Amino acid sequence: MADEPACEQADQIESELDDLRKELENFQREKERVRAIVGKIGGVPKTRVRLVNTLFILVVVFSVVASVVGGHKWQLPMIELAAVTLSVKIIYLIHAQMRIAHFEFWILSSLEWRINEVMKQVRQLRKDLGHP
Repeated sequence: MADEPACEQADQIESELDDLRKELENFQREKERVRAIVGKIGGVPKTRVRLVNTLFILVVVFSVVASVVGGHKWQLPMIELAAVTLSVKIIYLIHAQMRIAHFEFWILSSLEWRINEVMKQVRQLRKDLGHP
């Protein structure tokens, strides 16, 4: 008879350990999923991004050089081309920053939701154990 409470307690501990293992596995899967998403958004620049950046730089440098060397006929159009190119790049950077801010907001919202869920579980455990 003395073994029955010990067995129940051992079963309860084993059950809690299984739950913790499942939670850990879920956390690991979620961590890998988030890592993959972060890699897509803000990882190392891809070849396409490098190519576009190089193209922007070449257009601006060519425009500035052509405006200096080309004389009065080409000066204004080349300066305008450089200004438009820089404006497009700034607009793109603002767009990319907005995507990053949206992703950060999504992550923070997910964390808040998960923390609230865990807090509910803690409150329920305290209630079940009879703690205030």
